[in-house]
Amino acid sequence: MSTRSSTSGAIYVHSSPSAVCPHVEWAISGTLNVRAPLQWTAQPAAPGQLRAECSWTAEPGTAGKLVGALRAWPMLRFEITEDPSQGIDGERFCFAPVLGLWHTRTGANGDIMVGEDQLRTLAINTRNGESFAHHVDKLLGAAWDEALEPFRRAGDGAPVTWLHQVG
Repeated sequence: MSTRSSTSGAIYVHSSPSAVCPHVEWAISGTLNVRAPLQWTAQPAAPGQLRAECSWTAEPGTAGKLVGALRAWPMLRFEITEDPSQGIDGERFCFAPVLGLWHTRTGANGDIMVGEDQLRTLAINTRNGESFAHHVDKLLGAAWDEALEPFRRAGDGAPVTWLHQVG
């Protein structure tokens, strides 16, 4: 009997050129060691692009591995989440072509967790309210939310594929 812990998460490929879609599936399949036939649908926020999403179950740390696999195609827009597991915070990764990668830790309810050291650094390095607000926006990934929100809305009601890592 295995004592390995597992967690779950989600992959949202918000936009991908059709020619890259098979490569995305292969990257996810290779990371999870399971076939990942995603259900691709049109992305209305980017005509000519496709979108897909899937939920996954695997060992903790898989979200970071999935990000590493998908970053090979810098034209993608994607988000990957990993739920918290015993003794391990959850994670959220967002990638947008112009902005690059953003990463944060998340709590059990999905909220972004800002650490004590981050807050101390923020307090020391900001001199006014506008600067403070700007740095809080950076910590919370506001630029990524703004860039990805039109693509998220376009995916409401889209089909979801369920994937489970194989041993």
